[in-house]
Amino acid sequence: MKSYKSLKKKLLTDKAVKKVYEELGPEFAVIQMFIDKRLKKGVTQGQLAEMIGTKQTAISRFESGAYNPTVGFLYKVADALDAKLKVTVS
Repeated sequence: MKSYKSLKKKLLTDKAVKKVYEELGPEFAVIQMFIDKRLKKGVTQGQLAEMIGTKQTAISRFESGAYNPTVGFLYKVADALDAKLKVTVS
């Protein structure tokens, strides 16, 4: 069985895979920041969902990268976690 790191290294030798991987980097970084913040505050997915008026499954899909959230959703999550979300367009 291959390790994650060796599989990742092999997959990233493909230019098309590497391009998509790099394009998704910022998206996954945002998700990871929200997960870290939620865990640091000791809030479960269910509790967060209740705080923003959604279902736990929506939080799970968001955290797994299987949900493309609206900016409004991101602001609600940030507010519930006492975080700031700054969106810039350039």
